[in-house]
Amino acid sequence: MDMRVKDRRVPVTVLTGFLGSGKTTLLNRILSEQHGKRIAVIENEFGEIGVDHELVIGADEEVFEMNNGCICCTVRGDLIRILGKLIKRKDQFDYILIETTGMADPGPVIQTFFMDDELQQALRVDACVTLVDAKHAHRQLDEQSEASEQVAFADVILLNKTDLVTPSELEQLEQRIRSMNARAGIHHTHQAELPLEHILNVEAFNLDEALEIDPRFLEPEYPFEWGGVYALSRGSYTLEFLSGPDPSIDICIFPYRDLETSPEEATLNEVLRSQGAELAARLFSHEYWPLIDGATIVPKQRRYRLKTSLENQKFLIDIPEPGSYFVFTQHMPEEFSMSMKSSTGGPDLSPTASHEFKPDHEHDDAVTSVGISTPGRLDVELLNGWLGTLLREQGLDIFRMKGVLSISGQDRRFVFQGVHMLFDGAPGKPWEPNEERRNSLVFIGRNLNRAELEKGFRECLV
Repeated sequence: MDMRVKDRRVPVTVLTGFLGSGKTTLLNRILSEQHGKRIAVIENEFGEIGVDHELVIGADEEVFEMNNGCICCTVRGDLIRILGKLIKRKDQFDYILIETTGMADPGPVIQTFFMDDELQQALRVDACVTLVDAKHAHRQLDEQSEASEQVAFADVILLNKTDLVTPSELEQLEQRIRSMNARAGIHHTHQAELPLEHILNVEAFNLDEALEIDPRFLEPEYPFEWGGVYALSRGSYTLEFLSGPDPSIDICIFPYRDLETSPEEATLNEVLRSQGAELAARLFSHEYWPLIDGATIVPKQRRYRLKTSLENQKFLIDIPEPGSYFVFTQHMPEEFSMSMKSSTGGPDLSPTASHEFKPDHEHDDAVTSVGISTPGRLDVELLNGWLGTLLREQGLDIFRMKGVLSISGQDRRFVFQGVHMLFDGAPGKPWEPNEERRNSLVFIGRNLNRAELEKGFRECLV
């Protein structure tokens, strides 16, 4: 008799891969297979306008879309909110797929399921499946940290687009991938074709292995690196900064009494790392108040930003009543020689408790997106000429482009995708008789000139 307890939590597959690796192709294969699973899909786009819902089969009913943000950063709250809604209607589905943006580090996405008690009780991470573009992988791994992180966290890796490389090139790539992640199962695929039992319900995710990759995996990522608690009497204090490695630094200062809850048995350091950090994280998501040299700060729930171009800046802190006060800084205080002392003089004050937090991961700020959305119909000859010239001249800087276009003389949408100099397109759904025919496309890459892209595209309109 099998005495094992069946895990009744809903399995979740996190689908990752750098821009253009084939995630949407795999997602469409999963949704169109006769596997008998009722699947809910959450997808995230890196771009100003959303087009992926047009590229996914059954998107009108099955896809929850989050646009213009990294699923591991700015829209993480949206991810928790959507998952929370799905939990309440879990009788309507039995599997969840999360397709991340190609710029996402999968670690914080997976971490979400271990930081929220409600999600942890209802859902389980089944596997992190990563697609790798065999044609462009070496360059992506050399230049983009996100591509390496996606490979490192993978439980299953698909070396996709194998038709674009030679057998020896594929072997070299697999050796490199195995040197980065020896535990993941690796499959060679064309058009992301493989039996679904290799990627769904594989029970491949292992928390202990995730902690080996990142020992701080279960620590939440915050938009600040340091927090401290100061015991201050009523009066005035001077907060001083010298110039540092960054052009600015954000800080927030608020009293202990502002916390909504605080366990009596908790130590000050524990409160700093939990309730204090949670309130600071909310404050760091607000608009900032610029700090001008010599300004007076009254501790309240507010985020401040000061420029660090000046050699020496001093601010006055007005403490209306004695107590413990939290100070959270975007960067480490020593980077800016931060100091606090009483305005009446004396030595620098030391915090009674302090903690270094796991900082937010960073993206390549040079990678941007340009979105174009406009009604009208396109001349196919002009469009082909413009795209051909664009890819020849700027293909190396265009990591990804995708869109849905209205071609003059055609009654179906034209759906296209491209990676660097490679381009692929096909007819999509028919236009409805009374529907406005609209063009939507997104470019993701480096050195993108918005004005030139918009001008070139509009010149293709009939």
